[in-house]
Amino acid sequence: MKIRPLQDRVLVKRIEEEEKTKGGIIIPDTAKEKPQMGVIMAAGKGKKSEDGKLIPIDVKQGDKVLFSKYAGTEVKVEGQEMLIMREDDILGVIE
Repeated sequence: MKIRPLQDRVLVKRIEEEEKTKGGIIIPDTAKEKPQMGVIMAAGKGKKSEDGKLIPIDVKQGDKVLFSKYAGTEVKVEGQEMLIMREDDILGVIE
């Protein structure tokens, strides 16, 4: 199953964080927070303005992004958990 996001939405796969701290302490699953970084897997074409012109999205497939904590809707695509979110929920691109 493939998903093509519509308008200004993007499909994001979370980047998992390390399970150990720098000091070597292993963090249990119950204490972990969900990561706020991910990779854009697919992006919509953009949003239409009030006068009908297409405003393209600033991010593209493959970009590493930082997004807000409670952003997006969780979906399962081919057994992997991903997020569909609006471009507004993306805080920045990691370069």
